[in-house]
Amino acid sequence: MNYMQLREFDTTNGPGVRVSLFVSGCTLHCKGCFNEESWDFCAGKPFTEEVTQRIIELMKSPYIAGFSVLGGDPFEKENIDAVTELLTRVKAACPDKTVWVWTGRKYEHFKDHPVMRYIDTLVDGPYVEKLKVTKQGQYFGSTNQRVIPIHPAR
Repeated sequence: MNYMQLREFDTTNGPGVRVSLFVSGCTLHCKGCFNEESWDFCAGKPFTEEVTQRIIELMKSPYIAGFSVLGGDPFEKENIDAVTELLTRVKAACPDKTVWVWTGRKYEHFKDHPVMRYIDTLVDGPYVEKLKVTKQGQYFGSTNQRVIPIHPAR
């Protein structure tokens, strides 16, 4: 798996101050996507053990509320196993922090996948440009997307 960006202090992708990872690769190619440069699976940098360790180190800070994984698409077949392994390790190290994941796929296609054990909130559905959200403060880009609490009260 490759990644485009690791934000160590992010206040836009989930509640509170978060660590956010933007993975590379998406085959949906939604018209008007805000992160078109992340469609290429080879874009960015290789995701390494050092990056995992950095994420876990950052997550242990008391002011960090949680971890967000966006893309590209974390649920692409090329990404989902690495994302599942990463979330397993993040939740083991920081069980009190929340995990939010964004995917262009529907929850129903992944509800039984092991990755769901580690996700507190899932934002699902493809971005649809004609349904673009203009109000600030939303955690989704178009009104067809859903914010689904998976494990909201751990």
